[in-house]
Amino acid sequence: MRAAIEIVSVSLGSSKRDSEVEVELAEHRFHIRRIGTDGDVKKAFALIEEFDGKVDCFGLGGADRYLVAGNRRYEVVAMAKVARAAKQTPVVDGAGFKVTLEPYLLHRLAQQGQLDVRGKEVLLVSAVDRPGMARALPELGARVTYGDLIFALGVPIPLYSLRSIAVLGFLVLPVLRRLPMSVVYPTGAKQESTTSKYNKYFYRSQVIAGDFHFIRRYLPPQMDGRMVITNTITAEDLKLLRSVGVGRLITTTPAFGERSFGTNVIEAALVAVSGRAPEDLSGQDYLHLLERLGLSPRVMDL
Repeated sequence: MRAAIEIVSVSLGSSKRDSEVEVELAEHRFHIRRIGTDGDVKKAFALIEEFDGKVDCFGLGGADRYLVAGNRRYEVVAMAKVARAAKQTPVVDGAGFKVTLEPYLLHRLAQQGQLDVRGKEVLLVSAVDRPGMARALPELGARVTYGDLIFALGVPIPLYSLRSIAVLGFLVLPVLRRLPMSVVYPTGAKQESTTSKYNKYFYRSQVIAGDFHFIRRYLPPQMDGRMVITNTITAEDLKLLRSVGVGRLITTTPAFGERSFGTNVIEAALVAVSGRAPEDLSGQDYLHLLERLGLSPRVMDL
């Protein structure tokens, strides 16, 4: 029996969301593990060191290594240090998937009639985390509210253009990238709790999109048939979304077993199959690898 391609996702998220699966994709067998560190950066560093050279590719989850605003990319200092613990094994954080494949998949779903956001109010909880989605949604005719100031910084000011995101990034991200991720992102136990602080921004939108940990953190008690576009969904998350009345769920990453993994896992699988360094892969390379493995989004009416 051929050896499985080994993927380990080291996450700053809750260890309660850990998972391990084996999956066949095209002619390849993958062994995928997600290991949460409950916000402990030192533990994440130690796990990368432990598995370095023993697995085919690392995914870095629970926070972003890179944030994108306009044509600038900002490296988050804490996550960069974790990634540099790997001396032999490639490390990806899902940024390649988010920039190149996520917008492609959203356009494809629209062409297939499974996604229609024309004229609809869409709340994208963070554009700097989802630059491809931030571009694709208005291209598909949505009226988009970008929630970066609201959900990451606690400043209740919605943004309505990609230009405003680029300006915000230029002004704020050089500082934010140096802060602990727990200051601006729900890591560890915060990924398991909910606050209704910003319900009004959900209620004024028909579609909620972007990072699931932001969505879950601020999820209102009633969603009244709204659509959610995200990923990193577990079986427990599905129960939660059903309980609050989400109408349709789209995950841009496929379901393996009872969950859809994060973009970092899917990108790690693509890089491992390619046999090349992540920085050597173009958008077309990622698209070719996606089609080669037969990966597609999940669409569920709840």
